[in-house]
Amino acid sequence: MIYLESPAGVGFSYSKNKSYYIEANDEKTAKDNLEFLRRWFLEFPEYKTRDFFILGESYGGHYVPQLAQLIVESKVNFNLKGIAIGNPLLEFNTDFNSRSEFFWSHGLISDSTYESTTLACNYSTYRRQVEISGSVSPVCSQVWRTASREISKFIDAYDVTLDICLSSVFAQAHKLNQLQETVKIDVCVEDETTKYLNRKDVQKAFHAQLIGVTEWTICSDVLKYDLQNLEIPTINVLGALVKSGIRVLVYSGDQDSVIPLTGSRALVNGLAKDLGLNTTVPYGAWFGGRQVGGWTQVYGDILSYATIRGAAHEAPFSQPERSLVLFNSFLAGKPLPEVL
Repeated sequence: MIYLESPAGVGFSYSKNKSYYIEANDEKTAKDNLEFLRRWFLEFPEYKTRDFFILGESYGGHYVPQLAQLIVESKVNFNLKGIAIGNPLLEFNTDFNSRSEFFWSHGLISDSTYESTTLACNYSTYRRQVEISGSVSPVCSQVWRTASREISKFIDAYDVTLDICLSSVFAQAHKLNQLQETVKIDVCVEDETTKYLNRKDVQKAFHAQLIGVTEWTICSDVLKYDLQNLEIPTINVLGALVKSGIRVLVYSGDQDSVIPLTGSRALVNGLAKDLGLNTTVPYGAWFGGRQVGGWTQVYGDILSYATIRGAAHEAPFSQPERSLVLFNSFLAGKPLPEVL
């Protein structure tokens, strides 16, 4: 299993050419990733005949299918069998506008605010104004300020049911007054990971070099990515991969409000209709660990959608066992368990 930090400028990956950091985009990332794979297989040719799969989450909804498409188009000798993407950005408007319904259906915003986020200023419009134009209209500012107030700053958008990592002062008070059972999920794992990866002995063990940065961070301030690339739809790329015989799985942690399941599910269902794929496994529950692991639907035995029950934006973080069931089934090309 290879974990690739991409593009250069995130994690411990870097470029010696500083201009790279101000010109990053989807096309360059896909080409760099393909070049990495070419060189990796040259270094380790014994793996070249093995079945090859690409997986990613979140903006991996761009990185993964774009890399897979480049592999197919360049006709490199990689034994690509399938891709899987979790809570992926596939289509800007559909994915981001599904946020409002998710907030409302989970009781995070009021009826009136839901109406405003649907009719007055939807989230894709707001996001476009913030990140691409850099100027937010008074209407959008008011709508989403109200939504943020109702949701509160103590909710993790990546898992709306999960407790947040409190500051040290809040955490001490919480511990003193805590009478309930200890939470199984370490909600402060992000803070702990950052501290761990900034230990000098850890960086030495990784052979990591901090080029152009002074510390490892969860998000890179060095890299200036072309944010207009967010608007590039990749759902059509999934269709091209399916036509090429590549298995495609889209899955969603169902507690994520950042890229909610409703948008992903609608996009996959629409793609299946466009491709003329019949449902081969009807929508229904799958099981893992003697409990319902989520829900799934399969089209033409090549395109699949699945949810992971109780999972966050990065599903394995909050539901590792269920995620492993999904992962193993995908690699084996087998349907998800339908019974206990």
